[in-house]
Amino acid sequence: MEYIRLGNTGMKVSKICLGCMTYGTPTERWPWALNEEQSRPFIQKAIELGINFFDTADIYTNGASEEVVGRALKDFAKRDEVVIATKVHGPMGPGPNDKGLSRKHIMSAIDASLRRLGTDYVDLYQIHRWDYEVPLEETLEALHDVVKAGKARYIGASSMFAWQFAQALYTADLHGWTRFVSMQPQYNLVYREEEREMLPLCQDQKIAVIPWSPLARGLLTGKRTKGGNETERARTDAFGKSIYTRDDDFYISNLVNDIAQERGIANAQVALAWLLSKPIVTAPIIGASKPGHLEDAIGALSVKLNPEEIKRLEEPYQPHPVLGFS
Repeated sequence: MEYIRLGNTGMKVSKICLGCMTYGTPTERWPWALNEEQSRPFIQKAIELGINFFDTADIYTNGASEEVVGRALKDFAKRDEVVIATKVHGPMGPGPNDKGLSRKHIMSAIDASLRRLGTDYVDLYQIHRWDYEVPLEETLEALHDVVKAGKARYIGASSMFAWQFAQALYTADLHGWTRFVSMQPQYNLVYREEEREMLPLCQDQKIAVIPWSPLARGLLTGKRTKGGNETERARTDAFGKSIYTRDDDFYISNLVNDIAQERGIANAQVALAWLLSKPIVTAPIIGASKPGHLEDAIGALSVKLNPEEIKRLEEPYQPHPVLGFS
C-alpha cells in the first residue's frame, strides 16, 4: 500500500479509500446494501491490505453504515491506525431540522455519528452537499466549533460548484475559522466536468481530491452493457440511471476493456490507474461488495498507463450536464 498526505495536512491516508455506502442494512432506498455479516469481511480485508482510509455518511442506509463500520474498525484495528471520514447534510428524520447544514443540525448530527461509529472523534467531517437555505457563515462557524471541541480533526466538502467552494475557503480565512482540507467530487473517465474549474481550484489551494464513483457506478468495470447485464444496484439506482447511459460513455467503457485485455488486467485497474495518473487525485473512493474488488483496486496502484493509452482513453470524451450536486 502507498500512503499520501491528505492535501496540505500532515495526516497520511492510503491511496485507496474504502467507500462504505454498500455496508449497513438493506432498505427500500438501498436494496443492494450488504448486511453486517456480509460487510465485515470486506472491511477486515481492506485493513489487512493496508487501507487505512474509510469513508461513510450518516445518511447511508439510514445510519446503519456508520454502526457497521464503527464496530468492524473497533474489532479489526486500533483507532489511531485508521482514518474515519463521515458526512452531514442528508435527511435523518422527518423533522424540519433533521437535515441540512444549520448549526442546530450539525451539532446534533456530529454527536449522533460519533455514537453510531463508537468513537470520540472522526478524522474528516464532510458536508455532503451545499445548503442553499443556510447562511454560509453559520455552517462554517459550526464546523469550526466541531473541530475545536475535538469531535473532528479536519473538515471536508463534497460535490458543489467551484465558486461555492472558493467562497467557503475565502470566508473561513476571513474569519479565522477551520478551513476545508478536502473535496470529494464526482470524477471518472466518463464524467470529467470537474476538470474545468474545481480541480484547478483544489490544486491551487492544496486541497485533497478524493473522487467518488471512480468506476462510474460499475460502468467502467465492463459489467454493464447498453440495454442489458445490469446488477441489482444498477437496476435500482435512480441517480445512476440519470448518468452513465450515453453512447459515448459506453464507447469509453469499451476502450477501457480493450486496454485491460491488451494488458491482461481487470477493467477496474485501468480506470483507477487513469485517475491515479492525475497528480491532483489523492485517493479514489472505491466500493467493494464482491471478492476481488479490493485486490483489483490496490493492484491499480502498480499500473502505469503510457501517454498513448491515456490519450486513447481521453480523446472520445464529450461534455456532460453537471450532475451530482444535489
